[in-house]
Amino acid sequence: MTETILYSAPGTCGRVSAIVLEEAGVPFETRVIRFLKGEHKSPAFKEKNPKGKVPALEIDGAVLTENVAIIRYLAARFPEKALLPKTSTLAEDAEITADLCFCSATLHPLVTRIRMPQFFAGPENASVVKKMGCDAMREYFQLVEDRLAEGPWWYGDAWSAMDAYLYWVFWRVEGADFPVKDYPRFYDHARRMEQRPSVQRALEREDRMTAQLESEGLAFTPPRVST
Repeated sequence: MTETILYSAPGTCGRVSAIVLEEAGVPFETRVIRFLKGEHKSPAFKEKNPKGKVPALEIDGAVLTENVAIIRYLAARFPEKALLPKTSTLAEDAEITADLCFCSATLHPLVTRIRMPQFFAGPENASVVKKMGCDAMREYFQLVEDRLAEGPWWYGDAWSAMDAYLYWVFWRVEGADFPVKDYPRFYDHARRMEQRPSVQRALEREDRMTAQLESEGLAFTPPRVST
């Protein structure tokens, strides 16, 4: 069996794939990508992922990129782990893909505008970008809040990989002055996630990556931007 390797970095959405791998019980190695050193744009890494982004997952002799694709692959590869709900029609299957894309294509871009607005408008306009991101995110946090009235997880009583992605979104903006406590069900969802052994193991992996980067003087902390 070929080695399974997750290329990631602390704080990135690679955490989503790490949690799902832990839930699946897949033994894997985490390899840190040093963004401050430009490793994500290096020829060696771009040979694995030409987009120059994390996560990238080497598994079963292939390299997978994008959390949605990685989640769908792992759910199909390990059906006994119930990483996603079972479906009986193409429409139901498409709805699950749509849910995951809600995280990757709607929530995730807003996270970056809230967390790192200076990358989009420069430091002089960063506060404007962050405010716009926060204003847009409120609508979607309310959508999640309303959905969680139906049960502790996105799909009611059943945990799924969707919850891993939602947790990362919540955690990322929680540290950027977004008013997460205005959404108590979503807040409680994040705290429940942090009690799961899979999440704790994924966070321990990130702690080790962070310590490694700090020892090399390559740890990155986004500057705080007020609204």
